[in-house]
Parts: sequence; structure tokens; C-alpha cells
Amino acid sequence: MSVLTVDVELGERRYPIWIGAGLLRDVARWRASLRGRHVLVVTDEHVAPLYLSRVSEGLGGLTHEAIVLPAGESSKTLDHAARIYDALANLGASRDATVVALGGGVIGDLAGFAAATWMRGVDFVQMPTTLLAMVDSSVGGKTGVDLAAGKNLVGAFHQPRAVVADTATLATLPKREYAAGLAEVVKYGAIGDAGFFAWLESNARALAAQDEASLAEAIGFSCRYKAGVVARDEREQGERALLNFGHTFGHAIEAASGYGAVLHGEAVAIGMVLAARASEQLGRAASADTDRLDALLRRLGLPVSLPAGSDAEALLARMRLDKKNRGGRLRLVLWRGVGKAEIVADVDETSIRGVLA
Repeated sequence: MSVLTVDVELGERRYPIWIGAGLLRDVARWRASLRGRHVLVVTDEHVAPLYLSRVSEGLGGLTHEAIVLPAGESSKTLDHAARIYDALANLGASRDATVVALGGGVIGDLAGFAAATWMRGVDFVQMPTTLLAMVDSSVGGKTGVDLAAGKNLVGAFHQPRAVVADTATLATLPKREYAAGLAEVVKYGAIGDAGFFAWLESNARALAAQDEASLAEAIGFSCRYKAGVVARDEREQGERALLNFGHTFGHAIEAASGYGAVLHGEAVAIGMVLAARASEQLGRAASADTDRLDALLRRLGLPVSLPAGSDAEALLARMRLDKKNRGGRLRLVLWRGVGKAEIVADVDETSIRGVLA
């Protein structure tokens, strides 16, 4: 089995991202990252029938249980976090316990948040089963839950002990979910690597068809890029905020549509195009770059326009709640063109309103 290892280094702290087909069966590798006696596996009703028994078999000799939650963004709430706390309490989990997040980004964010807050922080291991989680949410230690007012408004930074990205799990991923993950892959080229963006343009057909070699290269690049950014700015005081390109628009779209109606990656794809158009409106970028982004996303099977019936004022109200804002003024990640993202403070709402309309 070929395994790519990407190390995330945060001063004296370090953890591996393992990428390869069949990693869930490589028990000796991931079992070594478990330090305590108690393990709680958090997963959802879609993933559990496929992979839970495989992980549970690898936990033989430890005191372990699993909690299976409803699938989808609607599970990423404080109520479901409380269910995880109850499961940890019933397990008798102490401060040497480990929470294993087996699933997509919702499970990773939710289980990670529970791990960050149970007894003020216990270990957790990410086992992402979606492309989006493998290239983005499982890496970097952002955890959290949604509120009715917006996405990820309650959360914590809590780094995993390891990330086990078994690419074989992508074979069972619905086509729409797979495409949604590609949006985050595109983001890395859009914000900081024009060469990678051009590679994606050249390999879009292969990626859309889930070509194994192209997919492995895309995942590896994405993880290395994000690991480097996290190492330089773990707490999002500067450069890491660039990873939110398209996300302020995207989170507003998700919240306004009702969580789950538009997938996160789909909302990010739309949001990146809106951010590019806003950059045009503000005289920061050329329309040719927006056209390249729009065309690439379309080729990968992603939406690039707001959902029918979207209300500009409602979206703008959601955007005002974004965590990057300062002093009640919009602070957005925009760009100067492909590979040149930047943080722009005090953005004129009139321009954004026009883009949303």
C-alpha cells in the first residue's frame, strides 16, 4: 500500500496526515496514535454501515463505544454535542480518552469540538471519509458547531493527534458530495498557487472522473498547502484567514438556504465566484480571472450562481456576522487574480449588495 505522509508542525507539536487507499485497515499505523484506555467513535448513519465495524475491530483491547448521529449539517449543533458528552460520560472517559471522528466535515467539526471541551480537552483522531474533509476540514484543528444565526459561531481550535485519510472511502461517496470537495481543492490554487490552478485546469476531466493518480496528487498538494499555512498561523491571526476565500459568501448562502440544502463545497464554489466578481467591482482584479474560475468550477460539476430566490439583503445580514469582521464593517478575502488572494478591510457594502443582486 502506497501511503503519502504530510506532517503538520506547530512548534514543538507535530502530527501526521496519512493519505492512501486502505488506511482504515492499517490498524498498526493509526492505533499508535491512541494514548488512553477509552475511545469513543463518532460517526453518522451513512458512514456507520460502511466503515464502523472496520474501525471498531481495530480497537480491540480498549474500552470503546460508538455513537451514530443523523447525517448532514443539521447534526452540527450543541444538542448533538451534548449527546457526545453523554456518551463519553457513560463510557467513563477520563482525560486520557480519545474521540475518533469517522465521517465527513460535519462529524469532524462536531466530534472535534466535543473533544476540545470534554474535561477541557482530550485527544481526537480524524478519519475523514469525504474529499472535502480530507483536503480541508480535517486539517488544522478548527472545530465547532452551528447556531441558527450562522455557521461555526461556537467553536475551538483543537488539533488532532493524527489524520487518517483512506482514499478508498471516496468510492462510496455520492457524485455530488465528491464534486463539493473539489471546490476546496480549487480554492488552494485560487488563493496562492497559480501553477496548481493551471494544473487543475489541465486535469479537470480526470479529477471529475475520480482518476486515482490525479486525485492523489490533488489531495497531497491540498494537505501540504494547508499544513504550511496552519504551521505559520495556527490561530488565524493573518495568513490563515486567506483559506476563507469564498467562505463568507458561502456560509451566508448555507444559512439562508437552510443547512443541507446547499452543500458546503457548493456554497464555497458560488462564494468564490462572488468574491472574484466583487474584486472586479472594486477594481482589484480582471474579469478574465473570474472567467477562468467560473469555467473550472463548472467543468468540475459545481454551481457558480446563487440559488433561485436568494435575497441580497438577507445574505448581507448573514455576512455581517462573519468572524473576520471588525467594528461592524465587512472584512473579506478577495483577490488580485488567480493565485493572489488578500484580506480587504472595510469593504463597501454597496458593492457587495450589487454582486449579490
